[in-house]
Amino acid sequence: MTTSLEHRTIRTNADRLWKSIEAINEIGATPAGGVCRLALSDEDREARHLFRRWCVDAGCQVRVDAIGNIFARRPGRHPDRPAVMTGSHLDTQPTGGRFDGIYGVLAGLEVVRTLNDLKLETDAPVEVAVWTNEEGCRFAPSMGGSGVFAGVLEYEHVMVQKDRAGKSFGDELRRIGYMGDAPIGGAAVAAYFEAHIEQGPILEAEKKVIGVVTGGQGKRSYEVMLTGREAHAGTTPMPARHDPLKAAARVIAGLELIAQDQAPDAVTTVGMMEVRPNSRNTIPGEVFFSVDMRHPDPEALEAMDSAFRANLDTAVAEHRIEQCVSVASEYPAAEFDPGCIARVREAAADLGISHRDMISGAGHDACHLAHCAPTGMIFVPCENGVSHNEAENASSSDLAAGCDVLLSAILRCALD
Repeated sequence: MTTSLEHRTIRTNADRLWKSIEAINEIGATPAGGVCRLALSDEDREARHLFRRWCVDAGCQVRVDAIGNIFARRPGRHPDRPAVMTGSHLDTQPTGGRFDGIYGVLAGLEVVRTLNDLKLETDAPVEVAVWTNEEGCRFAPSMGGSGVFAGVLEYEHVMVQKDRAGKSFGDELRRIGYMGDAPIGGAAVAAYFEAHIEQGPILEAEKKVIGVVTGGQGKRSYEVMLTGREAHAGTTPMPARHDPLKAAARVIAGLELIAQDQAPDAVTTVGMMEVRPNSRNTIPGEVFFSVDMRHPDPEALEAMDSAFRANLDTAVAEHRIEQCVSVASEYPAAEFDPGCIARVREAAADLGISHRDMISGAGHDACHLAHCAPTGMIFVPCENGVSHNEAENASSSDLAAGCDVLLSAILRCALD
């Protein structure tokens, strides 16, 4: 495959990309400067509408599949060829930032707009994808749309999942009008590239602009329900209690030790907790909490799982309570395609942009796409490594650099 040096060093429109990000982030904007755009919410629907309008204005053919994934296709000279695809997600955390996910979607759209500006026709089609429910904070599992597309998750399983209010994924998808009629997956993808903020501190600390992502670490996510017995806080002696919150506290403290045992790559998190009846003078009867464990080494992740379950069994026995544990999601470590990795690395080098290879600590739709298509990722720095936070920030120049690398990598696949 040959691409002229001129095509390898095309620059995208940094100002247009920034203004597009700012415009769409008015949807779900929070007073603290972040974004709340939960999957399949009214805000998600509004952002989807705006993205579709922009894509139609850019001359793209837009389709929506039965899990709500959106695909905006810019035809090439050979429309029957597998598309070179890019994309990310529109949904956010409840107190999310302005760049997680949306940057990758709009960087893809900026690639299309730049190609239009230059009247540059690619040989293969170029597609920009919006994947449904990447975050997984409203509906588990995370990365649901890309998982079904890649054949990693079952459609029926995802559709019946419910949020904490009892609303199902399928019902909410229908409600917002994004249960499309296009088939899910099936068509070959020539390559998939995803641009994203790093969501960590490494690039900024090393003063590198581009992270050439070689893969992603494995993840196991659990939902734990501990059931004891409600009782009076003042009249129930300590030895007579069946307190699930004490057991939960022991398990949660143990997660820190589990991560230390598998340092430096292991991370463990409890991000959700509900205590019932949540009364100041009643010993809790039920405690629900989530557990998230990640490691790039499958054997280490298995050891973390065993240690967590052993700690839980011990705590449950000591406090004479009952447990119910389910695996909300489980993803093996992802390895990206050597050819796509090389194209990202070469693109950064040709553009004269500093870069380094790295593993993704976060899960991304690209990790699922790697199961069905050659895949690569492009990271750019975020301020202080902060993400999943309303203070999440990135510079316009870094975002533009990542978009330039994305365009160059795509052209290396789409021009032949």
